[in-house]
Amino acid sequence: MQSIEQRTISKVSWRLLPLLMVSYFVAYLDRVNLGFAGASMSKDMGFSSTVFGSAAGIFFIAYFLFEVPSNMALERFGARRWIARIMFSWGVISAAQAWVGGVTSFNVVRFLLGIAEAGFFPGVIYYLTLWFPAAYRARIVGWFMFAIPISTVIGSPISGYILNMEGVAGMHGWQWLFILEAVPAVILTFFVLLYLPDRPRDAKWLTSEECNWLQGQLDAEQRNRESIHKISWKQSLMDWRVIALGFVYMGITVPLYGLGFFLPQIIKGFGGLSNVEIGFINAFPYLVGAIAMLIWTRWSDARQERKLFLLIPLACIFAGLIMAAQTAAPVPKMAWLTLAAFGIFSALPVFWTVPTALLSGMAAATGIAWINSIGNLGGYIGPTIFGMLRDRMGNDFYAVLFLALLSAVAFVLVLVIGHDKRAEHGAAQVRAS
Repeated sequence: MQSIEQRTISKVSWRLLPLLMVSYFVAYLDRVNLGFAGASMSKDMGFSSTVFGSAAGIFFIAYFLFEVPSNMALERFGARRWIARIMFSWGVISAAQAWVGGVTSFNVVRFLLGIAEAGFFPGVIYYLTLWFPAAYRARIVGWFMFAIPISTVIGSPISGYILNMEGVAGMHGWQWLFILEAVPAVILTFFVLLYLPDRPRDAKWLTSEECNWLQGQLDAEQRNRESIHKISWKQSLMDWRVIALGFVYMGITVPLYGLGFFLPQIIKGFGGLSNVEIGFINAFPYLVGAIAMLIWTRWSDARQERKLFLLIPLACIFAGLIMAAQTAAPVPKMAWLTLAAFGIFSALPVFWTVPTALLSGMAAATGIAWINSIGNLGGYIGPTIFGMLRDRMGNDFYAVLFLALLSAVAFVLVLVIGHDKRAEHGAAQVRAS
């Protein structure tokens, strides 16, 4: 017979994670499908790599500006309504990318898309802290973020097929890509409104015993965290650890988005490949990353170790990108990029266990959003500087080298920040008591 802990965590996981994973799958696909559209869109619109990279990245400037206000609104209005609002608006604006007429409209629509989607990811990370005790958090965040590599594994071939719709109804293939991949976000809006409860007390599918056990665990962990690191939401915006963690996250997101937007173009440069073949090759590093993400987070939870499980992937990102920058042959280059992908996707969910062990309540809502805001500036910096270096140098060497250097900075920052295990060990003691 299952214990109340096993029964409750299993029930909550099966009720919440599938919908959240599908939602993030669609969100991430809508965020990076620009990478698949890039080559043909740039050719049709006359965009250079610099123009394309800058427009790809301006999304994250809006993200930076509106993340914290969005998460504060989520805390006030509830996850169900606010996440539904985010999904509907990003779906509509993502489809609007199909009708950009030049550089100005391209940048405006990308900026509006950033405003629309701001708050979704940090909102869900905060939302998960309201449902899952710390001992489960790496694997739960890992399952949620599993949608990132899977969106590319599945989305790459699909995007390749959609790009082949060139000329259908008088539109380009990249226009169809933006339209068709935006539709699921609008549809999912209604599922979120119907099926996503705000907190355990709103979950009619939990028994009173399960609800009381879960809320008791979460409340005890919150008291433990606040006895060690009690700060207000305003203080969280100025806390040096929070800001430093934002730059650690940037060291992961710069390689993530730099490759996300330009890897299809790098593969296209190998020559002689169709859109569908490029899609399948592009999917391989993400498939490896997806598998690694699930194994690595389960191992991290089992060991209750975060720092080492973050440092090793950061070292893999650096090594993989350094070697890929110096390699021209397609197979070895993809092998090194796959090592970097292993590092990126192993690091992402483990990283988010660190701030959620430090912050509680509104400080968690704002602190998580602030870390994500700083980190996601990497989404602007990565594609923009990658595109500029690629245009100026005529190859990918210095562009890929730049991505590697940011991961090295993140590695050093993790060593400097350290990690106070008392919060996690206290959570484990609460769970065992």
